[in-house]
Amino acid sequence: MMFPITALYGSLCGLLVLVLAAQVVRQRRRFKIGIGSGSEHSLKRAIRVHSNAIEYIPIALLLLALFEANQGNGYLAHSMGMVLVIGRVLHAQGLGSNPGTSFGRFWGTLLTWLAILVLSIANLSQFFVDGKMPL
Repeated sequence: MMFPITALYGSLCGLLVLVLAAQVVRQRRRFKIGIGSGSEHSLKRAIRVHSNAIEYIPIALLLLALFEANQGNGYLAHSMGMVLVIGRVLHAQGLGSNPGTSFGRFWGTLLTWLAILVLSIANLSQFFVDGKMPL
């Protein structure tokens, strides 16, 4: 079975994770800190931005892959993939530039949660309403 939609958005998210990881490495080298963050706030923030992506992206991609595997609507799958990627980029930009509230952090979180919510409901709908999955 092939998952071209999930592969597209998973690849974009993978590139984002690498960019965020590179920012952590850059900060670690700058401050010569191998483990933890010491007292460097910019390193703490870079670690948190990367960690947040690692926390949310896998569940969203898993839900997207399950939806796609069960022949979910391609337009909805692409829409939620785009919402996820945009949300993650906004969140990384917002949290990475400001530890407090920001446009990017707020909308990034909202869009990420929206993708997870819609894909969860869509998968449940396939199971209970559409009868695509046997009980």
